Amino acid sequence: MTTSTLPMSSPGALEPRNLRTTFGCFPTGVIALCTRGPEGPVGMAISTFTSVSLAPALVSVCVQKGSRTWSQIRDNGAVGVSILSADQEKICRALSSNVPDRFAQVPWSATKTGAVFVDESVAWLDCVVHDELDGGDHIIALLRITGHGVASAAEPLVFHRSDFRGLMDMEAGQ
Repeated sequence: MTTSTLPMSSPGALEPRNLRTTFGCFPTGVIALCTRGPEGPVGMAISTFTSVSLAPALVSVCVQKGSRTWSQIRDNGAVGVSILSADQEKICRALSSNVPDRFAQVPWSATKTGAVFVDESVAWLDCVVHDELDGGDHIIALLRITGHGVASAAEPLVFHRSDFRGLMDMEAGQ
């Protein structure tokens, strides 16, 4: 057994900025979480997405408490999850912005139930809100999958250390 040489923070150093830097060391994919609102599509970009269960089919997202966008999505019930592709960084930035019409330059389509999907994403999940759990300053939302599909062979958009990155084939990159 070896002793760790990693620098460790003291218990008092759990500041949000430092934690965000540490969390940013873990690369994540990016999704668009969208629904149809009374005045058009409503959505946001999220990197806190994960598969949860195959039976029942569940995924989770973490959303900041107080998010007006999440409350609109939750209230509609029908949720479109689009796994964004590597060439959709501009779409991700638009859905992360505070502009009034996030969808001005975003090509999208919707189901009859109101789930909205970003066109040409890697894959999609048609979902409904299943449950919400307290996650500190976030809500952990469980979404039940009602339909899904792979739309493209494109690489996914990856977020790592506060920037967007591409995937590299380990054999080709050596």
